[in-house]
Amino acid sequence: MSGEDADCVACPLPLIVRDLGRQPYEAVWRAMQRFTDARDEQTPDELWLVEHDRVFTLGQAGKPEHVLAAGDIPVLPVDRGGQVTYHGPGQRVAYPLLDLRRLRIGVRELVCRIEQAVIDSLAVWNIAGVRRDGAPGIYVDGAKIMALGLRVRRGCSFHGLAFNVAMDLQPYARINPCGFQGLAVTQVVDLGGPATLAQVDAVLVPQLAAQFGLSPHLAPAPDLS
Repeated sequence: MSGEDADCVACPLPLIVRDLGRQPYEAVWRAMQRFTDARDEQTPDELWLVEHDRVFTLGQAGKPEHVLAAGDIPVLPVDRGGQVTYHGPGQRVAYPLLDLRRLRIGVRELVCRIEQAVIDSLAVWNIAGVRRDGAPGIYVDGAKIMALGLRVRRGCSFHGLAFNVAMDLQPYARINPCGFQGLAVTQVVDLGGPATLAQVDAVLVPQLAAQFGLSPHLAPAPDLS
């Protein structure tokens, strides 16, 4: 084997990272579905970063009674796992669009690696994030800081994680977050971490890529039409 061939063998596969800016939830959701349905075994994995307009999303197992008082915030039933959660400005939503067969991992390992990326990111800012049995996501001193909801179709994942950075947490009082009555929520900025999504991305994106053995490469945002 030549030196060039050896280098190619050692090269990690790419993770195409796209920053979508602020977008309404449904347009991004539909674009994720289209991407997943159209991809094949040669399609590179992608990571979409987005900040959503205010919305409550209700997962496939979601019970409407966990939405206590939606008020002026829309409620959207979606095809991810999990119960009800909130998205809004100041929250980093990250959608890993991964070919699990190519990565040779299952759904449980996918969840574990995403959670570990968030734990390792929080540790950079001296924040101790932990898992909780039976309740996917990451918690700090009992309060949830990252929610997780996924869907796998044709061996590929979409949907992803919602990481509270610097946002208005009041809407969480209008729901039972992730189906848990009285669950406290928290965010990075209140725990002494950074206050901007860009600062969080600088840590979170490399951590996510490393968990899957991928090399991040920035690319333009996808067409959502």
